[in-house]
Amino acid sequence: MNTLYYGDCLTVIRDKMQPKSVDLVYLDPPFNSKRDYNNIYKDHTGRPLPDQVEAYTDTWVLDAVRMRTIRKMPQLLREHAIDGHDADFLARFLSGLVNVQADMAVYLSYMTERLLWIKWVMKPTASIYLHCDPAASHYLKIVMDVLFGRRNFQNEFIWYYSGGGASKKRWARKHDILLFYTKSKKWQFNVDAVRAPHKWDKGQLRADGSERDYAKGKIPDDVWQHHSLLPWSSEWLDFITQKPLALLERVIKASSSPGDVVLDPFCGCATTVEASNKLGRHWIGIDITIHAIRRVARRRLFERMGLTEGEDYVIDGVPKNWEGAFELWKQDHYQFQKWCVEKVDGFVNVKKTADDGIDGRIYFDMPGEKIFQSMALEVKGGENVRINDLRSLNAVLQFENIQMAGLITLHEPSERQLKNFKQTLAMAGDIEIDGKVYPRRQLLTVNEIINGAKFNMPSPAGHTGTGYEGDLFNEPPI
Repeated sequence: MNTLYYGDCLTVIRDKMQPKSVDLVYLDPPFNSKRDYNNIYKDHTGRPLPDQVEAYTDTWVLDAVRMRTIRKMPQLLREHAIDGHDADFLARFLSGLVNVQADMAVYLSYMTERLLWIKWVMKPTASIYLHCDPAASHYLKIVMDVLFGRRNFQNEFIWYYSGGGASKKRWARKHDILLFYTKSKKWQFNVDAVRAPHKWDKGQLRADGSERDYAKGKIPDDVWQHHSLLPWSSEWLDFITQKPLALLERVIKASSSPGDVVLDPFCGCATTVEASNKLGRHWIGIDITIHAIRRVARRRLFERMGLTEGEDYVIDGVPKNWEGAFELWKQDHYQFQKWCVEKVDGFVNVKKTADDGIDGRIYFDMPGEKIFQSMALEVKGGENVRINDLRSLNAVLQFENIQMAGLITLHEPSERQLKNFKQTLAMAGDIEIDGKVYPRRQLLTVNEIINGAKFNMPSPAGHTGTGYEGDLFNEPPI
């Protein structure tokens, strides 16, 4: 069945998909553009959200974990049957890049890991379109040449879009690049499905003097002009990196057939999903951001496409009970933390700051103040939740003068622990906000948040209404 997965495409593909099961891949991953995209977390009041809030951060920093990945790259490439000479070249290339452009080396190692598993899930006749911009396309082409083979490069497809702003210091930057590769020397390309009308339909003769046949239309070339999406477009879903439906329809028509399976491992607002469904293809979408999954489920699949979960598609990876939450924790501790924070209407603390123990924050208004205040959140997934975990929230409360702190635990405290926990929570005292009193330190379990419990605090910034009904942005729960 058509499936929308929540999680990192690396682990989803590796753990949940079958090899050689996909006919076409389109991916529009982060570009290493060094930009932070806050649009999913957009404040409904119209004011900017605090600096820490990021929907996802398209910036890349070299750390110990990523350095180990780069050092293990030769072994990783050989495990996926990449030719030894090519594997050594790419490994040396990434290692050398660390010394001169570390952020690009990190980005490319991230992409290499995922592209290896994407290739693994592709059928021998499958095609892949990697959407990128000129800032990273030349680097990504080196990676694709190694992983898919230089001889399987088919096109550098140019999407040209006009309009918008332009710098007076250089030529206007008005195109994206789609790198078109195939897995082997056998692939499908339905040229008649994407023919374009001729500019002139009479008077043009062939070289031998014979008349041209204008009925079929022109064989398309590798430059395509189409406007980018604007906020007043009927397609617009408040997603800054959203691509037009016509672009995806063109790719899908050309490189797949009805009944084929189309995969988008960075599906975002799911333009690929809609185009695939419209053209009679089966689809698989993966996204690492729970808010994107919620918005897709409501605005794209339900409102725009009229699909029903369980009948037309399934959502996989979003915990719906304690067992699902436990499974997510076993698979990926960080994604479990993200899910917990976002489930209570918080924002994941993705920036590397001095408060590394803070997993997220819930922002709220303080009457008479122009800036947001916050409840700091910590998530504990292990079985042994100790009284010291609660006591450590005292330091959190003192850090940056944070007003409130909350702890989320996967496992239920025992009766004895619960008695001690309540005493420790009470010792932190209360805070009065707009005439109401709230505990400064609070505890929720995963079972409680699955059943709809929220922290006792003012309504989070960005919410409409006065209560906590529904999830963030009043989306229906999934």
